[in-house]
Amino acid sequence: MVFIFAGKYHLPPSSLIIEDMKKFFRETLCEAGHRFIPFLDWIGELKKPAVLKADILAGITVALVLIPQAMAYAQLAGLPPHYGLYASFLVPIVAAIFGSSRQLQNGPVAIISLMTAAALAPLGLNVEQTVMYAALLALMAGGIQLTLGFLRLGVMVDFLSHPVVIGFTNAAALVIASMQVGKLFGIVVTPGNHLHETLWKLAIAIPKNTHMATLFMGSGALVLLILLKRFFPKLPGILITVVITTVVAWFTGYEKSGGAVVGHIPAGLPSFVWPEYNSEHVKDLMLPAGMIAFLSFVEAFSIAKAVASKTRQRLSADQEMVGKGLANLVAGVFQGYSVSGSFSRTAVAFDAGAKTGFAAVVSGIVVGITLLFLTPLMYHLPIATLAAIIIIAVVGLFQIAPLVHSWKVNPHDTVVALVVFNSTIYFAPHLEKGIYIGIALSLAFYIYRTMRPHFAEVAMHEDGTYRDANLFGMQTSESLALFRYDGDLYFVNAGYLEKRLVNAVADKPQLLVAMLDIEAVEQIDTTGEEMLAHMSEWFKEAGIEFYITRPKFKVVDVLKRTGLYEKIGQEHIYSRRQDALEAIQQKYGDRIDIKHLQHYIPVEKTV
Repeated sequence: MVFIFAGKYHLPPSSLIIEDMKKFFRETLCEAGHRFIPFLDWIGELKKPAVLKADILAGITVALVLIPQAMAYAQLAGLPPHYGLYASFLVPIVAAIFGSSRQLQNGPVAIISLMTAAALAPLGLNVEQTVMYAALLALMAGGIQLTLGFLRLGVMVDFLSHPVVIGFTNAAALVIASMQVGKLFGIVVTPGNHLHETLWKLAIAIPKNTHMATLFMGSGALVLLILLKRFFPKLPGILITVVITTVVAWFTGYEKSGGAVVGHIPAGLPSFVWPEYNSEHVKDLMLPAGMIAFLSFVEAFSIAKAVASKTRQRLSADQEMVGKGLANLVAGVFQGYSVSGSFSRTAVAFDAGAKTGFAAVVSGIVVGITLLFLTPLMYHLPIATLAAIIIIAVVGLFQIAPLVHSWKVNPHDTVVALVVFNSTIYFAPHLEKGIYIGIALSLAFYIYRTMRPHFAEVAMHEDGTYRDANLFGMQTSESLALFRYDGDLYFVNAGYLEKRLVNAVADKPQLLVAMLDIEAVEQIDTTGEEMLAHMSEWFKEAGIEFYITRPKFKVVDVLKRTGLYEKIGQEHIYSRRQDALEAIQQKYGDRIDIKHLQHYIPVEKTV
């Protein structure tokens, strides 16, 4: 701030300088706070009693679903059930504070739990080591997510295309459900190298080794979950099923008859523990950690976008990546394992009226209270009930409609989804291999599609636009041709465009002027630029004037830097097609036929 009096500069009073400095730091810190601590955007809303009440009720409702689900998913990850609770205490709180979604509920989920188990299975670990390495995997995944978030590289997850996610999710749902069937029968089988081997062993064991009490308990839990979901969807069906089966197991002496129960759960909150590990195993976990980092974010952000479309809230992919990274880091150092956003619990929160991230904070607090005071009540919870919870949860992940829709959009997408689906099942429980194959196949199809962009000679359509003359049956000229190219121009397709231009000109021996409309070209590389230079020389030697119309600014900039702009000639490059046509008509007069680019002339009306 500077005051000017009579042409001289005068400093303002010191009090004004201090006030300006205060304002500057206040605005700067506020901006930084909202960037790195998004909860500042919603914390003020909790002053409204209605919002606070709605969030508290929603948080408690979510916790009633989260507690049994977390224990079930920990089993799926190969961990004791209470480690699922450890991954559900601080994780939802941290994710809500640092993430961008207000309704997204984070914690253990089925697919990430199975991927954790698959990543650790080849290491041959005991239970204590599995706990440590699961935490290490969460730290590695969280570190990857946090780095990508701070570098604003959340866009990298776009390599996991929608067809890949569709195929993987459907396959993972079948794999997860099938791996829980044995627990419903009370049978433990040694896993085979492939899923079908494990299922075959289970099928052989069922007639001989089925534990009838476990079968009745698991079947009863399944029926109860289905009926409650069907006829009483507003009630906490999972919690009711857990309470009923736990009471039945306690009253009937289920454990004494050989039924498997959760057993003793240590009371108290998880402590800060840095996982112990063998450094030689870190390299074996790098790829699984990367896949968990990418897939957990894709799953969570897809859910957040679905909710945001209804609430009209703003989302940030990079900020959500930061939130996921911090949540996984917290899970790793507080005896948890890798986490993500849960579709079912987010839907519960939304239906329960959650307005801000405080609902997730309440859920975490309820889990903490459970760990402190309520763990003895879970001793008689049957393992078969946890298996039933997982089966019901993942059945909703299996969907055929997206495959049908993708076929209508592009059959290539359905092929990718089906290949990912089959390869994921074949390589199960090593699910990440299906994702690798899907990414490679998606990129291959993308390259294939861009190798042959649409190329056509255009003419004036009856609606006043230029369209493919051959496709719409319109007359063209033998002396003037306007070609349109719809794609980027790089090493994969530069040769294709050159071939199409040469063949098109060969079909018109009387051609005097060729125009190339490259409005669709967003990117051009060295090969593409070299091809244009070569074609310019080729047209000149053939006695044909070559014009370029509607190039993007970035394309023109490249042509000017390389000198090709001057070589082709400024008088042969136009930002508007009409300007080029007027210049050509003025130069050639009656020697060229331009009527097909001025009027609609169907082929059948020509003489």
